[in-house]
Amino acid sequence: MNRTKQKTVVVNYEPEADVLWWEMSKAPIDHAEEMGNMVVHFTKKNTPVLVEILEAKKFLQTARHLLGSRLKLQKSGARAVA
Repeated sequence: MNRTKQKTVVVNYEPEADVLWWEMSKAPIDHAEEMGNMVVHFTKKNTPVLVEILEAKKFLQTARHLLGSRLKLQKSGARAVA
């Protein structure tokens, strides 16, 4: 049986700016592209490094409605684990 390591995604939230973000890699960021209320930061080879969700409260309300119990929000440390 082939076992693969499962990563836990840690999502950070900045309440003052209402921004949710997570890092997918520690690679250097070359540029960013804004897509609606999302900003994705890329390497020179266009590999995503960091994703930011602007107006995060709206996003979280929709996500909580769609995902229900699969989305667990941890208030301590302003983090969410999905």
